[in-house]
Amino acid sequence: MADPSFDVVSKVDHQEVDNALQQASKELAQRFDFRGTDTTIEWSGTEAVAFASSTEDRIKAAVDVFKEKLVKRGISLKAFEAGEPQSSGKGYKLTGKIIEGIDAEKAKKISKAIRDAGLKGVQAQIQGDQLRVTGKKKDALQEVIALLKSEDFGVALQFTNYR
Repeated sequence: MADPSFDVVSKVDHQEVDNALQQASKELAQRFDFRGTDTTIEWSGTEAVAFASSTEDRIKAAVDVFKEKLVKRGISLKAFEAGEPQSSGKGYKLTGKIIEGIDAEKAKKISKAIRDAGLKGVQAQIQGDQLRVTGKKKDALQEVIALLKSEDFGVALQFTNYR
């Protein structure tokens, strides 16, 4: 029988992100403080979210509303990165993106943290945009999960394929 293992991934549920975007859009249309500011939020491609407004303050408030909706839907704010508001004609525009996958630099950081923990028989392999952690004992893998949850690597982590 193969050694116990699990995968460390960074994924978001696109349906939940879409639901959060729709809720934020409705709230922006209904709230009194956004009336007359032409504030909008919409998809820009598959991974980007576009914000537009007539004032810089309202665009920042719209981003906050969207973040609030993401949190309510159980999506980590580490999975969303907002840019800076940019002047565009009469108004302002801002683009944020949904971040998925663990880049090579962060994967190396996570792998090093697992090695530095000094748990016997535990290895981490980088496989594309995820890590596979294998170990001799399931208890050691549980300790690795607890370790990774306690540290901040700047990316939203999920643990899948636990066998």
